[in-house]
Order: sequence, then C-alpha cells, then structure tokens
Amino acid sequence: MDHRFVTALEKALGWTGAAPLGTGFARGTIEDLDLLDRLLNPQRLLDLVMRRSVNTPQFRIFQSGSGLHPGRYIEPAVTRRGQAIPMADMHRVGALVREGCTMVLDEIDFFDPTMEATCRALQWWARELVQANAYLTTNDASGFDLHWDDHDTLIVQLAGQKTWDVRGASRPAPMYRDSAPNTEPSEEIIWRGTLRTGDVMHIPRGFWHQATRGDQGEGYSLHATFGIVKRTGVNWLAWLADQARAEELFRHDLDRWATPDRWQEQQRALAQSVARLAGELSPQEYLGARERERRAARHLPATGLFGRPEDVVCVTDFEPVIQRNDTTVDVLAVGKKITFAAKAYPALGLLLSGHPVRIADAAAATGVDVAQLAETLVKEELCTELTPALSSGYTGLVTAATS
Repeated sequence: MDHRFVTALEKALGWTGAAPLGTGFARGTIEDLDLLDRLLNPQRLLDLVMRRSVNTPQFRIFQSGSGLHPGRYIEPAVTRRGQAIPMADMHRVGALVREGCTMVLDEIDFFDPTMEATCRALQWWARELVQANAYLTTNDASGFDLHWDDHDTLIVQLAGQKTWDVRGASRPAPMYRDSAPNTEPSEEIIWRGTLRTGDVMHIPRGFWHQATRGDQGEGYSLHATFGIVKRTGVNWLAWLADQARAEELFRHDLDRWATPDRWQEQQRALAQSVARLAGELSPQEYLGARERERRAARHLPATGLFGRPEDVVCVTDFEPVIQRNDTTVDVLAVGKKITFAAKAYPALGLLLSGHPVRIADAAAATGVDVAQLAETLVKEELCTELTPALSSGYTGLVTAATS
C-alpha cells in the first residue's frame, strides 16, 4: 500500500523502510503541511469527541500533570427510557481547553477512518500492529511526568508546538511484563528542544521522555503518537508453547509424585522436545505465521442483502500473501488459505493491494470477473465494501488501484 504519510515519514527521517524502528532516536521534518492537516486537526479531534460515546481510560484530560476525574468532563446522556450513555460534556471540555489542559484520545484509529487507513498503511510497512493516540495541549499546560513506553513510538507534530526532553534507556529493552522494575530515569540527554508543525520524532522503547507547553504561554499543540509494538523473543517462546500443544508429550500432566529417576526422565524428554521444536520453528516462521493468522480487522459484515458493492478495499491488518502456482493462486491471510484459478492473479493483485478498487474498472483492466472475486474476498473478510465514510480515509492519501 502506497500512503502519502508513510512516504513523507521515510523522507523526513532518512529511512528506506521500517528496519530502523527501535534502533535509535531519530528526528526530521515533513514539509507537506497540507498532509498533516489532512491527517488530523484540532477541530476534527473535538468533533470526534463530541459525536461518539467516550469514557476513561480512552478519553482523558489532564491539568498540572494530573488526571482530572472524568466526572468533570463526561456527562452521561440519558435516553427517554433511562439508559445512560457516557458522552463528553462539550461545554466543560471547552472551558478546560480555554483554561489550559492536555486532552488525550487513545486509539483514535477506532473512531476516524483517516487514522484507520493510516495505521493500516503503517502496519503493512512495519509488519507490526500500530495504534494512534492524539494529544491536544493548550496554553501553558504541562504534560505527563518523565516516563518510558513499552513500545516504539513515531510522534508527529500536527499543529502548534511543544517542548520535549528525551533521554536514553535506564534498562535494556524493558517490557510491560518484566522481571525487574524500571523506575529510575536515565540521566543521558538524547535531545531537548521544541517540535513545531511538521516535525517528526522516533523514540525507541524504553527511552525516557516528557513533553510540555509550560514554557510556551498562549497557543496550543496537537500531536499524534503512533505506537508500534514489535515482537520479542518472549513472544516467540509463547508461540512455541502453543505449538507444543499438538504433541502428546506436552499434554500429559507433570508427575508431581514421581520418583527422582522418573522426574529426571520426564524432564529430559521435555527438554529434548523443546530443543527440537525451537530448531524446527524459527522466529522468522513465527513472524510469518502471526501475519497470516491474524484475524480480520473491523469491517462491515458481508450480508448479501444490499446488492454487490461497486468499490472495495483490502482491510487485513497485514498484507496478504499471494502465492502463484502453475494452475492456481493461493491467498493466505486472516487464518485462511483461499485458492483461485491462475487467471485471477492480476485481479487479486489489485483487490489485495490495500488501495481502493472500483470493480468495473478492475474488470475492464484485467478481463476477469472481478465482481465474483470481490464477493469472495468480502465474504472471507479480507476486503470490505468501500463506504463513503471509509473512502474519505483514503481520499488524497492513497490512490485508487488502476493496473
């Protein structure tokens, strides 16, 4: 999938792909300010908050570095039947924004089609799951205290400016679930300065950082943080344990009451089998299996009740694998293997490109019954109908597939 933001991000950081993720601090500037406004602006963020049911911890507001009680800005909307739906009280939200605060909306890609498509493009690029959080800070509000994240982050200053303090890691490769705490900030200063509209920054996992507008006075800052959780050796070991369930040896009880000789025999058999599995199932195989077996992302259900779609787009979390054989084509994604006739290959390349596809145009270009192929891919949850709302997330950012 070719996405304007991914291209601009690589150019700004001097990268040629996602390999540098997590390897070191990086900073640059995106010069296309129209692209940033297209991704998100303060008015659209407030509109998203206004029109959807929001609650903590997804939606939070901070003042003086401390989280406010949600009762100060969330007011249940009560229906005529007495059902309470949590909604942002926009009168109170507006007052807090004017006073100076930091407003956070986590997983904005769940709410906004533009951010949804952007995160999907980043996932196909990084081959890891991506989550987008939005941060609006007004006047001289301070941000969070010095902290570290258990994932790599790409930070994009969408509007305004904010001052940052970035430090090195105090524990190598810290994890969310770890064997030791990681509570002492590093004294190593990596970078201190102000991000302005268009600036981007990559902070690796474990690097301490904080941001504030305490030195800025009036004005505001809007930035998006794209969190990218890469797989570790621990994840590979957990996957190996799941694969071991297929072998009878690992399904037997551990013999608590056995003799010492029996204990040694069981331990030796298990250790030998673990070593064999680790040799047969590499970390690379785990990464590939994870991408192929990842369940379908959120999408419109295929009901068959409303007629065939005119436009579709692939919505898998990771790029589908297309294997071309002598007389067939296999597609591997969302835990499925779907086989098509070899002549479907060009059309499948279009439909699974991650770009919006107009079925009539694809049929004319390939000479294949693209409508039937699209119906199958929608039914199997690799593609979805391109509704006007979803289409808006691609417009101007991802071109339509044409050849």
